[in-house]
Amino acid sequence: MATTAAPQLTHPNDRGPGSELPLYRLHLMRAGYALMGVGLVIFRVPDLFVHEEPWPLKEGVVVCMLTAMAVLALLGLRHPVKLLPILLFEVAWKLIWLPVVALPKMLAGDMDAETMEVLASCTLVVIIVAVIPWGYVWRHYITAKGDRWR
Repeated sequence: MATTAAPQLTHPNDRGPGSELPLYRLHLMRAGYALMGVGLVIFRVPDLFVHEEPWPLKEGVVVCMLTAMAVLALLGLRHPVKLLPILLFEVAWKLIWLPVVALPKMLAGDMDAETMEVLASCTLVVIIVAVIPWGYVWRHYITAKGDRWR
């Protein structure tokens, strides 16, 4: 009489992308996604519904991109590791914008209210930088073997 192995009672995500990260790191990442998603939903997504007709090109692009970012950030609450590139994108664009746009305006004494508002929101990037598991990023995005080309 053959016996069968008892089914494992582990959660299917236990062997998923974030299984090497401790639970507190996943929760820290979720806090970063929540900050991004909720902030965008409160401050930028309403712009999607209250706008001039027709949309100015760049303003329309920005509002649509930020709305998509809000959706993906909120999805990151459920899948924090799978959506890690969203957090990396948030850090990357802000760390590029600060020296390329804000710093020259500061040095020239040309900071207007709109630039100051963006600067203030960009300083929140320190929270996102703090919640990203940089060791995981290094191992899985920088030093890991890339996907095959053929």
